[in-house]
Amino acid sequence: MFNFRALPPLALYIHIPWCVRKCPYCDFNSHSLPDTGHDALPETDYIAALLADLDQDLPSIWGRTIGSIFIGGGTPSLFSAEALDNLFSGLRMRLQIEPNAEITLEANPGTLEAGKFSEFRALGINRLSIGCQSFNDDHLRQLGRIHSGKEALLAIESASAAGFDNFNLDLMFGLPGQNLKQALADIDQAISLAPTHISHYQLTIEPNTLFHHSPPSLPSDDARWSMQEQCEQRLQTAGYEHYEISAHGKAGRHSQHNLNYWQFGDYLGIGAGAHAKISSAAEQNITRSLKQKQPATYMAAVAEGNHIISSEVINRRSAVFEFMLNALRLREGFSKSLFEAHTGLSIAVASKGLTEAERRGLITQDHRQVQPTQQGWHFLNDLLQLFI
Repeated sequence: MFNFRALPPLALYIHIPWCVRKCPYCDFNSHSLPDTGHDALPETDYIAALLADLDQDLPSIWGRTIGSIFIGGGTPSLFSAEALDNLFSGLRMRLQIEPNAEITLEANPGTLEAGKFSEFRALGINRLSIGCQSFNDDHLRQLGRIHSGKEALLAIESASAAGFDNFNLDLMFGLPGQNLKQALADIDQAISLAPTHISHYQLTIEPNTLFHHSPPSLPSDDARWSMQEQCEQRLQTAGYEHYEISAHGKAGRHSQHNLNYWQFGDYLGIGAGAHAKISSAAEQNITRSLKQKQPATYMAAVAEGNHIISSEVINRRSAVFEFMLNALRLREGFSKSLFEAHTGLSIAVASKGLTEAERRGLITQDHRQVQPTQQGWHFLNDLLQLFI
């Protein structure tokens, strides 16, 4: 049985599902623009659907405060500042948002227009996540990106000029044809631009992607390991704290929204294909839900109140596994008191797995804290198997 004395922190995720073009490695719920391009974006209808979606979710979060907002996609920066202004006006009318809440917008360099960053900043968006992926034009073409390395640099300069002093750069490594020197060149270029945060991911081939159907030739496992290890060393030397498997942030600039996920906080998701995890003190349970994925179907379904395609109350075993799936990605691990507060369960329910993980050298623990070892971080899947 769950026993929530207080509820976890609450974040809001907003999904805008359109891109100029679907990248061959992407398995997110994103959809290419119609041939008519930007003019075909149903901004007004979609913003109205987002707010109607939120209205139907409000009873599940009455009285709770939003600690962070993340607008992801797709490519949310395709939307006009006017459309996002309408969205934020609606959000502020309906929600209690913390005064200093982190509000992040995802943006791709190839979709930016002059002046857009300044307009976004004026709306109260205080953090950007810019999807560079690489600064090498050959690698960008192979990834199906629509921007060049030069455009990425210009986008970052524009962000700084618009007053964004907190922004993330997404970079990938292990790209088709990439060698160690090129991977390090990407990292060095990113560091020189002084972002507050760098997300550094290995390219993986996911099901239901173009790369899965026509796999590119990737560097060897040993080559990718060298890229990861040496890039991480460069980031550490430059003052970026490696606080999560793929996340590197300056002190005080770790992603608050993502930390909420990794610490098993609650989050409300609105938009096509958005997920939610909501804990209830009244019901003493945790519910997960998923919205309709296709944008047109989602907008029509919201009006009829049937846009939620799945909703389930998770059991204790699932709660333990999902907590570990997220929290053990963090370098510092988690406190046992946080486990109990955010799951509503006693740490004793995880004792068997924790004891075995410690015996295998995958974690260290004391009466307060659980922390993955370097071996546990590198073999995270093996560690998580102990909690299934």
